[in-house]
Amino acid sequence: MLSGAGLLRVPRCAGFTLIELMITVAILATLVTLGLPSFRQMLRNYEVRAAAESVSNGLQRARAEAVAHNTKVYFKLTGGTSWTVNYVTGPVNPALDSRSSSEGSPDVALAVTPSTATTVTYSNLGQAVANADASATPTQMDFNATAAGATQTLRVLIGVGGGARVCDPSLPSGNPRACS
Repeated sequence: MLSGAGLLRVPRCAGFTLIELMITVAILATLVTLGLPSFRQMLRNYEVRAAAESVSNGLQRARAEAVAHNTKVYFKLTGGTSWTVNYVTGPVNPALDSRSSSEGSPDVALAVTPSTATTVTYSNLGQAVANADASATPTQMDFNATAAGATQTLRVLIGVGGGARVCDPSLPSGNPRACS
């Protein structure tokens, strides 16, 4: 016979009660609901930034190819935020580089100044020159989200020498990311 001191004690199982679990889930659901609009806004703003950076990178790629291969290269907007980079004479197929607007920024609208301009042609020195078809050359491109929840507008400026940079038109003139 075992005395009271010799009995084995079975430890009580530690865990969560159903009520504790339901309270935790309710708190988590409330936090997610409160954070969802901010998350959507962040995603829309990211789409605007991705589109603007992509166009800026395409312009820089066209300029670099023109200098590297000592020939004229064009950057052309092909609809929405889609673009193509290729040689002016003897285009290669497929193009040197291209991007579809469905790649990361399907809900972004693009406004070009002047409105009919779609092509930037770079000389072998990396300068923006007249287009072969005598069309206007863009000087700026404004990117806005078409879906609700976005607050960011970005602009790509094309300088006289052909250089491109992304800027934020809503920032004051002293800020290095401002468009002024």
